[in-house]
Amino acid sequence: MKLTWIDLNSWIFQLAGKTILVDPWLVDPMVFYGQPWLFTAYHKALPAFTPETLPPVDLILLSQGVDDHCHVPTLKQLDRAIPVIASPTAAKIVNQLGFQQVTALSHWQEITLDHLKIQAVVGAEIQPGQVENGVLLTDCATGKTLYYEPHSFPVQEAHRIGQVDVAIAPVIGQNFPLLGQVIMGPEQAIELVQTLHPKVFLPTTRGDIRTHGILPMLIKSVGSVEEFRDRLTASHAETKLIVPNPGEAVEIN
Repeated sequence: MKLTWIDLNSWIFQLAGKTILVDPWLVDPMVFYGQPWLFTAYHKALPAFTPETLPPVDLILLSQGVDDHCHVPTLKQLDRAIPVIASPTAAKIVNQLGFQQVTALSHWQEITLDHLKIQAVVGAEIQPGQVENGVLLTDCATGKTLYYEPHSFPVQEAHRIGQVDVAIAPVIGQNFPLLGQVIMGPEQAIELVQTLHPKVFLPTTRGDIRTHGILPMLIKSVGSVEEFRDRLTASHAETKLIVPNPGEAVEIN
């Protein structure tokens, strides 16, 4: 298993013989809901990969249908023949963009591609009534598992996820006006570790970006990677924390 963090929520997963592009944001800008006055983001440095420099991709995986996970300007520059597995809200968007092989997975639905099993699990409630996906990936040949959740850990569903080998989740929380803490911070990330007992944990939903608009001024951050590291050490969990740099490929044995 090889994992490459690109920036923010964007990753390349290589496991079970597949190269999977996850929640790609590779071109600027990122605008929420088509409203620049609300939220606009730019990379401060050129992303580790652009649509032109990506390795050959077997599959695109989209956990959510919001702009920082299902980024239309990036998707428009990708080959429409690449299969896409997505949450129902993201599937609607990529279908409209003309992607030829789109599979929508609702919670607890799964699909197996050769030796790779992908199961959608309950994710975060982005807005009232819109609960998006986390994802559990399994290499059926080795039994190794990878859990990816870019927002909040559904502890009430943990028994259905089970123990995992690798977890990728946020450790820096974000409180949104009216919605509360939409992205989990160090306390919730430790709860994930103590519940799923991953051998390796990699933080996501981070990066060096420049933002404009009303929403960034109202969002409050909670915690830091350093706080999570301290909590992890104090918990005596047998989980290794790896914090990759952009573009760095981490080999998980």
